[in-house]
Order: sequence, then C-alpha cells, then structure tokens
Amino acid sequence: MSPTTSLVATALIGSLLYNSKTDKDAPTYALDTDKTKSQPSPPEEEFPWPEVSIKTIDWTSFTILTVTPLLALFGMMYVPLQAKTFWFSFFYYFFTGMGITAGYHRYWSHRSYDATRVWEFLLLAAGTGAMEGSVKWWSHGHRIHHRFTDTDKDPYNAKRGFLWSHIGWMVIKEEKKVKVDVSDLNKDPWIRFQHKHYLELAVSMAFIFPTLVAGLLWGDWLGGFFYAGVTRLVCLHHSTFCINSLAHYYGEHTYDDRRTPRDNVITALITFGEGYHNFHHEFPADYRNAIEAVQYDPTKWLIWTASLFGLTYNLKMFPANEILKGKVTMQEKKIAEIRKTLTYGVPLEDLPSMTHEQVKERIAETGKQLMIISGIVYDVTDFMDDHPGGKGFLKVSVGRDVTASFNGGVYNHANAARNLMTSMRYAILVGETPASETATLE
Repeated sequence: MSPTTSLVATALIGSLLYNSKTDKDAPTYALDTDKTKSQPSPPEEEFPWPEVSIKTIDWTSFTILTVTPLLALFGMMYVPLQAKTFWFSFFYYFFTGMGITAGYHRYWSHRSYDATRVWEFLLLAAGTGAMEGSVKWWSHGHRIHHRFTDTDKDPYNAKRGFLWSHIGWMVIKEEKKVKVDVSDLNKDPWIRFQHKHYLELAVSMAFIFPTLVAGLLWGDWLGGFFYAGVTRLVCLHHSTFCINSLAHYYGEHTYDDRRTPRDNVITALITFGEGYHNFHHEFPADYRNAIEAVQYDPTKWLIWTASLFGLTYNLKMFPANEILKGKVTMQEKKIAEIRKTLTYGVPLEDLPSMTHEQVKERIAETGKQLMIISGIVYDVTDFMDDHPGGKGFLKVSVGRDVTASFNGGVYNHANAARNLMTSMRYAILVGETPASETATLE
C-alpha cells in the first residue's frame, strides 16, 4: 500500500473508530490562550489594501496561482480522465491536504501533539506536495496570524476583505516587522533542509511525483500531470485558502465574538475539518477543531488513529469545563440580546404600591379584575374569557391572594403562564392580606 493510500485510509478508519471512544480518554492541558498581546480592532474597523503595483507583486506566487488554473482548464479540455488517474488524484488530494492540516497547521504551527520521525516524514512529504511554502515560512506566518488576529500586523487580516485573506496577501508583498518564536523549527534539520531546497522539492512532490506514479503504473503520463498534479493542486489551494477567508466570514461565534473566526460545517467539509475556526482560535493548541461526535474533522480522526499505532502521542486537549464556559458565555450573550427585543410589562420598580384595601376599592370603583400573586397585583380583566381553566376560577379569585392556588394548590402553572402574567402587572402589594382573602393549599 502506498503512503498516500495509507494516510487516507488511516483518516477514514479513524472516523469510524474515534466516536467509539470519548475525548476524555486523551490527556488535557492547560493551554495558553492569553490574548493580551493581540488587541483586536473594533468590529466596524476595516483596513485598506497596501499599494498594488508592479513592484509590490510577488511574481512567484502570482505565477503559481494564475498559471496552474489555466493549465488545469487546458488539461480538462484536451486530456481524457482515466478512472485510475481520478482515484489517484483523489487520494493524493487528501494526502497533500492532510500534510497541511495535520502537519503544517496542527503539528508544526501549534504543536498540538507529538509525533515520531516516521510521521513527520510522511507529513513533510505531503505538505511539500501542497506547494504552499516551506514549514518554516508557513508556520511563521500562521503564528503571527494567531498572535495579531484582525490587526494590521495580521498577514491575512480578514478585515481587509475576503479576497485579501483568501489570496491577496500571497500575491501582494507587504513589509511587516513582526517577529514570533520559530526556534523550535530552526532546530530541526529536516525543516531547515526543506526550507533551503523548497522550490525543487515542491516541484518534485507537486508535479513530478504524481506524473511518475500515473505514468509508470498505468501509462497515463499526461493525466498524471494535468489531473493528479495541476488540477489537484488548484483544488487543494483554494480549499485550504478557505481557512483564512471563508472561516473568518461565514458561521457562528460559538466561543468568542471579539474576532472574526467562525464555526461552520460547510467550511469544515471544504477544509479537511478546519471549519470550526472559532474553536480553533480560542483553543489553538488543542489537536481537534471539532469536539462533537457529529462534527466533521478528518484531520482529528487521522491524528487520533495514528496515536493507536504509536505514530502520534501526547494529543493535547483543552479542559472540557473551560470549553463549555466559553460556549455558555456566548449563549448568555445571545440570550441577553434576545431579551432586549421582548416585552416583560411594566418593570417592578416602576409599579405603584397598593394595600389590599386599596385593591378592593379599585375593583369597586373601576370594575377591574385584580388579583394578587406573590406580592404582585395583576389586572386580568382582558384575560377572563381566555383563561384555559375557565372564567369561573378567575371570577372567584378577584380581590384575593391566590399565590398558593397558582403555584400548585389548584394548578402549578407553567412558564408560559408566568411569562404572560408579566404583561398584566398592575401594582406592588404592601402590607398584609387578610387570611379570609388568601387562598390556601387545603
């Protein structure tokens, strides 16, 4: 079985096995999520693009990102797609994609788990075939992105617009004097070698290797180049680019809404499980992006399954209690916003005060149907004919304290009734209600 097939198969097996266990089986880590060094801009603030000119264009990136789509279109028009080439392209797409998500992103950028040299080699080869830069370059930029999210120092700042965060930041050169620690990457001889010889390695893994596989194994040299090489690369580019663009524009702020990252299942499907981006930005050193069993995260399944064979270990997870705190905070915030749109009647502090004797007098003077529940006087005049328990009970309750009856003596009213009563508030009762005018549980 080829490395490509092995890696993809591992991910698929993981998707089946993972849900038979729970996330509490893995160790938890108190991860550093301190955001004090990255003050986000106000929600309404937007940043202009830097100067666009011949001098500011990164011609290497521009050429790769414009020529490859044209070559892919040419290949689809003139080169027949063989079944074997299609399936190999599909596998190689996932292989190189996982090199970015499980390798460049969750392993080298965030160190969310530890791995053996065998696993590192596979991911390094796969990520190189994605042609998205060296591990050192990619991780350096990504660590800056997390430290300065949505600020002018963020290389793919979403507040410059969708196009900038998707592709613009790669083709327009911009000098940013920002430093982050990549000493861990500099210590690795494999990372240094890849960085030094990246162009020739990337061309070999992105184009030459898939061409040789299809050509030597079933004679489809052109198909191997145009489909497994070029077309696969174009699809992979825009899939993973969506992590910087779509994942910051579409979805829910599940854990925090101070920054642009969002959670969305569609983005997850496109990006090998990287679509639960709000979670990721809150808990970046967690090896998961999706924490629910029904959420799609093949990268998580791959990493977890590899741990069963000793290829990965020390899979880091943020404590579930703290994750839930973030979710509850956002739910409370949403509830507070909804509350602002609801009418709860006259606030208690704005109600007039009345004694029981004054309540009786007001009924006699105006004919209002007033009753007392838990120290509040309610006007049920307009509700007499609509009471589900019939008009008769309300008629005998007028002028009386029916707290006991309302709370279970006759019927323990549900939230709907209690919420409705807030719109019928009339006054605050002061003083005592005579025993003869008070309903009991008997």
